[in-house]
Amino acid sequence: MDGAIVTILALLFLAFVALGVYATVKVVKATKRGVDRTIDQARRTVEDTTLRAKSIGQAGVAGELARLRLSLRTSMRATQEALKAGAVEDASLRESLDLFQRLSAHGLELDEDLKRLEKEPDRAWVAAQLPDLTARTERITSSAEALRRAARERARKFAEDDLSALSAQIDMEAGALRHWDRAESGPHAAGGTAASADPWGEPGAAATGHTTAGTGGAGAAEGPQALPPRDPRLTAYPWEKSARPESTT
Repeated sequence: MDGAIVTILALLFLAFVALGVYATVKVVKATKRGVDRTIDQARRTVEDTTLRAKSIGQAGVAGELARLRLSLRTSMRATQEALKAGAVEDASLRESLDLFQRLSAHGLELDEDLKRLEKEPDRAWVAAQLPDLTARTERITSSAEALRRAARERARKFAEDDLSALSAQIDMEAGALRHWDRAESGPHAAGGTAASADPWGEPGAAATGHTTAGTGGAGAAEGPQALPPRDPRLTAYPWEKSARPESTT
């Protein structure tokens, strides 16, 4: 019996140790991924800043190469962010993401070519390659721009359709809230007869309609009674600030 208890305790200890090791590994991997993302983002920021400075401050072949790389990187990054953000809510954009991944392969290849040409000592030969490099850059950025604009137009169209449906529902609800307009414009309300019942009056108002008519129709002249206001403390909206409690002093 004692041996079984010792075995169970040992197994529990080993299970806790294994669980601790697993949790530690997961935390270390997550931390490493976060650090890698931070380093990559910082490196891209430095590269973009350097390219922007070269495209403005340098003339000739070096400035043109920097301008092409900056245009390519900016367009591809903007398209990637737009597609990823839209794919979260629109599953149809996943196919567009697949197309963008294929386009990214060409973009990365072109960026590497431009980076190598920045170190090429024969500037005359590099200048001769610029027309072809410019055409490749424009083809890739134009394709990326087409995907980006289509995704944004699709999201805007969905937002407009949702807003139109919401407006129609609000109009219907507003009409339902004004149902006393239809009650007042009915054939019985125009004659002021005792047969018309006040929807906001007492339950026995229709049965005692002759009394109302005998007193000059005072109940009909008053019209619909106002609905009692809601207690604002019972209704809260996200755009309202919470009221401060009154001072007891």
